[in-house]
Order: sequence, then structure tokens, then C-alpha cells
Amino acid sequence: MSFFPAWSNRPPLRRIFIKNLILQARIGVYDFEQETTQRLQINISVGVTEDKGIGIDDLARTVSYEDITNQVKTIVSHTHFHLVETLAETIIETILEDKRIHVARVTLEKLDIIPEAQGVGVEIERWSKEV
Repeated sequence: MSFFPAWSNRPPLRRIFIKNLILQARIGVYDFEQETTQRLQINISVGVTEDKGIGIDDLARTVSYEDITNQVKTIVSHTHFHLVETLAETIIETILEDKRIHVARVTLEKLDIIPEAQGVGVEIERWSKEV
């Protein structure tokens, strides 16, 4: 499976992504998870309406992956989440507040919970209501 599987038959989109962002997160339901932080790997892919032609070479015409990264860092650093699903939904809701973004996919993986696994977690995808 590709890191970014194809989206459905919607209008052409430009894909902007953040790959393998590693943050320390306060996440989990078990006592040992509430006493410390743990490594969380985050992958984000967003679809923005594709402009025809090259267009102007200006950051203002696109979505900034730095802005998305900073939003995620703020969410992760300010709240303890019991479930990776809840954190993923919170991240996606925040991302989709930018009306230029039509679809977002977020993958969260706890990296150190099951020794035999490289990671465990959840992947979700949501479309904005305007599409």
C-alpha cells in the first residue's frame, strides 16, 4: 500500500504532506501511560484545490505545512488524550478549519507500546463539508 493511497473521483487536488513527525505525547488510558510522555509518529496529508498552470511563486497561494505542523505541536503539547482516535479527530478538525483544504488524512502511531511491532495506531480521513 502506498503511503498516500488515491483519493476518490473528486476534483484534482494538490497533496501537501508532513511525513513521520515524531513528537512526545501524553496519550493513553493505562496508569503507566499517564505518568509520562511517549513517542508518537504523525503523518498528515491534505488535499487542496489544484490551480491550473504554474501560478505565482508565493506562499500565500497555498497551505503551509509549517502552519499545520505548529497546530499539531500545540494540540499534542497542551492536552492528555486517552485515545489516539480522539487525538486524530482533534487534529483533523483543526486542519479542516482552513477552507482551502478539502480532505485530510491523519495517521498516528504509538512507537513504543508493543515491542514486537514497529508501531500501532489509527488512520482517519475526512472531507470538508464544502466538497
